Amino acid sequence: MTLATSPGEALDGCLRDGMTLAVGGFGLCGIPSALIEAVRDSGVAGLTIVSNNMGVDGKGLGLLLENGQVDKVIASYVGENKLFAQQYLDGELEVEFTPQGTLAERLRAGGAGIPAFYTRTGVGTVVAEGKPTAEFDGITYLQERAIVADLALVHAHTADRFGNLRYRLAARNFNPVAATSGRVTIAEAEHLVDAVDPELVQTPGIYVHRLVHVPDQPKHIEQRTTRPRPEGVPA
Repeated sequence: MTLATSPGEALDGCLRDGMTLAVGGFGLCGIPSALIEAVRDSGVAGLTIVSNNMGVDGKGLGLLLENGQVDKVIASYVGENKLFAQQYLDGELEVEFTPQGTLAERLRAGGAGIPAFYTRTGVGTVVAEGKPTAEFDGITYLQERAIVADLALVHAHTADRFGNLRYRLAARNFNPVAATSGRVTIAEAEHLVDAVDPELVQTPGIYVHRLVHVPDQPKHIEQRTTRPRPEGVPA
């Protein structure tokens, strides 16, 4: 495992046109924002992005869409990014919609060396078009292929110098399965410690090839909803 001094250094030699990137996060929660910005700055193009969604306009993976670097997206949701939807409707972007649980399992299977699996999700819908089916105990199941990415980018709350990772609360989301699915995995971490307690490790360092410490990264909120403070409630 290599400890890089910057996101750009962490990505050095790992990027090429036309590659597949698995990216952790859910919306803007738990996304490897510093690494995403470094991918944007690299100018690499023709990317296939595997992620729950593509962030929002102007933030997260939306930056790669704005820069014209993405050709295909494998995702389960597009609702927060207007540019994503528009590029898809205009035929500029190929989109492979995958049910959210199926997407997580495709990434997990890729990391576990399982080439394909069967699920009931999507049977009889457009999700099943062109995919094999099989019957088990009188029930029809759909075959889904695993995803193995050329490069995985993840965000951790805490990491040690051996590459062991821990995530914080809901920011864990797709990061663990993305981390295992990459032939090469690069992690950014908010906090760097000498050693994470082995009982608390959520992604073992064996999966992590490069690590960069990114303290004080801004945490953006997709939709801020507030209401007036009731009378009599102290500020």
